[in-house]
Amino acid sequence: MTLTCTVEDHEDSSLQWSNPAQQTLYFGEKRALRDNRIQLVKSTKNELSISISNVALSDEGEYTCSIFTMPVRTAKAMVTVLGVPQEPQITGYDKPIKENQEAELRCTTSGSKPAANIRWYKGPEELGGARNSETKDANGKTFTVVSFINFPVTKVDDQVEITCTVGHESMPNTFKSSSQKLQVLYHPSAKIESRPNLPREGDRLQLQCDAYGNPEPVKYTWLRKHGELPTTVVTDHNSLVFQNLNKSDSGTYMCQVANLMGEYTAEYKLDVNDPSPIPSQSSIDHAVIGGVVAVIAFLLFCLLIVLGRYLIRHKGTYLTHEAKGSDDAPDADTAIINAEGGQGGSDDKKEYFI
Repeated sequence: MTLTCTVEDHEDSSLQWSNPAQQTLYFGEKRALRDNRIQLVKSTKNELSISISNVALSDEGEYTCSIFTMPVRTAKAMVTVLGVPQEPQITGYDKPIKENQEAELRCTTSGSKPAANIRWYKGPEELGGARNSETKDANGKTFTVVSFINFPVTKVDDQVEITCTVGHESMPNTFKSSSQKLQVLYHPSAKIESRPNLPREGDRLQLQCDAYGNPEPVKYTWLRKHGELPTTVVTDHNSLVFQNLNKSDSGTYMCQVANLMGEYTAEYKLDVNDPSPIPSQSSIDHAVIGGVVAVIAFLLFCLLIVLGRYLIRHKGTYLTHEAKGSDDAPDADTAIINAEGGQGGSDDKKEYFI
């Protein structure tokens, strides 16, 4: 912070700066108060400039520039010091939250002047409905701001970050923030996958039960709907294994999973196919390629037929023109002459030699 005082008519008197407690800081070039934060910037008959570093709230107030002429002339400068808020702290979260319950969190920051502004975020999304309150600190100048937020949580909120952000005019381009990662307890869910996908009689089949939940399900129970499990199957934690499938193994199988939040049952309908080979993907691909080749060969054959007929038709036309005029001709020479537009007509002039 720099304080500058100028005067046009100095009357051979020096300028003086005083603090809000009316203590002289500088009189001309002479330091009057032992405070190393206050330094002389410029001192002339017409100007006195001083700087104050590491400004504190106690530096706030009215500063006076004086010149001791007759009468004494003074000018006032009001200095307002902003209180920078401290890093916010999130409280209220001390254990995992169950799904469909409400999270209740509190964010606190102190030392701001004027009172800071607090916002809440869940991931990148801003949360609304916060309730803010402010109280003065013990120094009577700065404020402590407390913000309360509550919102329902679901299983998709597990491991999401809740962020409390503090904004203030003393930090125009920055923010101070604190985050808390939530842990949400939720019921399990599961699905059953078949390996292979198209089970056939005589195959080895594995049904795998993939379960999700928080806490992670640790209990797996395999059942058969409307009956007992085949005696030949082997259960291994989350797997049910058929070593040699039989038609009698067809039916609906269930996988029950459980955690502290409850239970879930997944079902899988098993249809055992005949042992006849099922066309592989490569066989299907070869059949498709063969069909395409057959279509191309057929099109080429049709093209050759059309081209042949075209050539034959044009060749016949040429022979017909060549034979034009053969009708009514007594011999071949006369026919050629008539076809070429010769003079063989009945009206042609004839010459006789004696």
